[in-house]
Amino acid sequence: MNTLEKIKDGLIVSCQALEDEPLHSSFIMSRMAYAAMLGGACGIRANSINDIIEIKKLVPLPLIGIIKKEYADSPVYITPTMDEVDALAGCGCEIIAMDATDRPRPKGETLTAFFANTRKKYPKQLFMADCATYEEGMAAAAIGFDLIGTTLCGYTESSKHDSVPNYEMMSSLVKNCNKPVIAEGNIWTVEQLQLAKKSGIHAVVVGSVITRPMLITKRFVNAMKEI
Repeated sequence: MNTLEKIKDGLIVSCQALEDEPLHSSFIMSRMAYAAMLGGACGIRANSINDIIEIKKLVPLPLIGIIKKEYADSPVYITPTMDEVDALAGCGCEIIAMDATDRPRPKGETLTAFFANTRKKYPKQLFMADCATYEEGMAAAAIGFDLIGTTLCGYTESSKHDSVPNYEMMSSLVKNCNKPVIAEGNIWTVEQLQLAKKSGIHAVVVGSVITRPMLITKRFVNAMKEI
């Protein structure tokens, strides 16, 4: 069974903790991923080489790898350059995800040129496009990405007013892009997950509501203040 078959109709759990979060630890993320696997997850999404290496010691599930890195000349920070792609390919990620929005990339490189070079260098690697709009998803599919994700919808200037999760974006991509569509971003409830699945997507990525207790606590605290 190949990677796409292994994740089909399943739940991928994003196990990430940024440097300013209390669970920032490769050991902790590996245990988070292990717990997700025991709970029935079909895959893991993880950030940073250290986390990925530790997770792979415990969890044999397909892994979507990213490296978040900021560059002064670009708002793109999810696997923005070939340096990050090389590092992820070197640690055995089954899928490498990267920002596929239409925003300026580091050193002024276009997504089309960047991905053409990436595909030439890694012809057998699976690549996932993290998109914010339907148009970006269609463009990413056209240039050869293997999976199209709704990851960045609501987080960019062009999508900040969109309703999230964006079920219309999901269903339209499923209908038109001819690539597996991954629903990701702002899925906080079982009901939202089920609506995403009904749109025909290939798999769903859920992160914060499962693996980021600080954010979960803040949501409950804020809800208490509204009463």
